Amino acid sequence: MSGGRDRPAPSRLLAADVLSVGSIGLRTRRLRSGLSALGVAIGIAVLGLSASSQAQLLATIDELGTNLLTVQPGQSVFGEAATLPENAATKLRALPGVQSVAAVTAVADATVRRNPFVDVAETGGIAVLAADPSVLRTLGGELAAGRFLSAATVRFPAVVLGAVAARRLGLASLAGRAQVVIGGRTYTVIGILRPLALAPDVDRSALVGYPMARRAFGTERSASTVYMRADDDAVQRVHALAGATANPERPEEVDVSRPSDALQARAAAKGAFTSLLLGLGAVALLVGGVGIANVMVISVIERRSEIGLRRALGATRRHISTQFLTESLLLAALGGVAGSAGGALVTAIASAARGQPTVVPLYAVAGGVLAALLIGALAGLYPAARAARLSPTEALRTG
Repeated sequence: MSGGRDRPAPSRLLAADVLSVGSIGLRTRRLRSGLSALGVAIGIAVLGLSASSQAQLLATIDELGTNLLTVQPGQSVFGEAATLPENAATKLRALPGVQSVAAVTAVADATVRRNPFVDVAETGGIAVLAADPSVLRTLGGELAAGRFLSAATVRFPAVVLGAVAARRLGLASLAGRAQVVIGGRTYTVIGILRPLALAPDVDRSALVGYPMARRAFGTERSASTVYMRADDDAVQRVHALAGATANPERPEEVDVSRPSDALQARAAAKGAFTSLLLGLGAVALLVGGVGIANVMVISVIERRSEIGLRRALGATRRHISTQFLTESLLLAALGGVAGSAGGALVTAIASAARGQPTVVPLYAVAGGVLAALLIGALAGLYPAARAARLSPTEALRTG
């Protein structure tokens, strides 16, 4: 055996021990810990909610596409309402780069009622449109129930209701034999559309076939609106040629627009609002970090005797600093997880209330938790260093 004394093995702190001692403050001071994490949770929830809301709108734009164009009659040079030629849709369909074309025409003096006993004046703001069977495909729409107009139904009293029109008529489904009265005649409801973000006029309308509209109301093929889907790389060119193609004699009387531009404008406006929310979220995170730092400093002062006892039993300064830094990180992680979950929950509830799909970007959730951990690490550095600097005798004496 060596003549020198055996040195004691260096003190070690295992990962499980780090979590155990680091969570002591959370478990013994639950109310204070919860309030400390609340500040971080609010900041993360604001950040996550704003990012999710912006991502949701951008996802909607991507889903609907930016290649939908509408062609409508404008005004003449004398300020009178213009009309589109009856063959406008046919001419537009021949343009290079056009994928599909569909026309709708407003049916004059036609009202939609739930039954014959409803006053004719009670229109509910529902318009009647004569529509091509290709409208659904061109608009990228979906059916909530039933089927759309086809070559087999356009000649008969069959109608498809937009989402808003169906709701105003009290028809949430096609259970039983759903019927409405249009212009004094009974029509069978064969389909109900889902909401169309790019065609709100169709949402508020009842759609019938052109042959039926012509026979019942004398409606001509002069379109109120022609919808066009173009190739993504041909949108600008088709936009420039659409007016002259639809009405070669009077191209200045044709209005060509892209409905997705309104959504893009909304996205830009929401982006500015999101920046404001991000700023508020950052301030809330900063306040939460200061709160954690304050709680940790108080915790060090209150737990001097514990620190002194652990030092006297062999804990090193590194062990003490690791303990309090871990506690700070756990506090921040608690707030980060709660904030991310809260932001996702609020986004889901808001989406469900608007009937839209829920979009919670992964980067917002992961980024929120990582930001919280960073805040916790920074907030815990000073209290951890202060706790580590306490000597065992001083801590036991003042504790």
